[in-house]
Amino acid sequence: MFKHAREFLRYLRNHQWERAENGGILLPKAGVRFNNYYEHDINGQDAQRDYNLLTVEGMTYLLDVGFDNGSKLATWFLSIYGGNYTPTTALTAASYPATASEITSGSEGYSESTRPAWTIANPASASATNVASKAAFTIVTASSLTIYGAALCSESAKGAVTGVCASATKFAAARVAYNTDVFNLGYVTSLTST
Repeated sequence: MFKHAREFLRYLRNHQWERAENGGILLPKAGVRFNNYYEHDINGQDAQRDYNLLTVEGMTYLLDVGFDNGSKLATWFLSIYGGNYTPTTALTAASYPATASEITSGSEGYSESTRPAWTIANPASASATNVASKAAFTIVTASSLTIYGAALCSESAKGAVTGVCASATKFAAARVAYNTDVFNLGYVTSLTST
């Protein structure tokens, strides 16, 4: 796979990729598929899985770091948003907070002062995940909070417009949370040959 890095980058830059049925990214000429999904629940109940898309910004970063000696970012963070927005591959860290209406408030949002870290177990079998230890968002609201989707970003600050937005998803069904609920969010990413 490493010997094909420049080829993968060229496919991405030239838009020679397809979105797989499950939301993954397929590079047909290379025979490679990136599969990714978010797993979420409220108070440990009603777990849901939503496949996502990788942004062009995210795919370029992954290939640059993995195959072309790019600078690795130390930590990634999970974010939730409240806009009825369907992400596109053109989404960037600069556009995400406003475009998706990232939930940033501590009084009508969640109590954590920053985006929770995506803390993964050691990658194994071509997969990286935090599903065994999901990121927790402690909901603070006067009535209810509707969560339409999530994103994986490289900056910890709520509403940050710098860094990389690697992926995002709109949930198949919006989640409604109430004061003191804990919204738990996991992310799984894997790479397979087709």
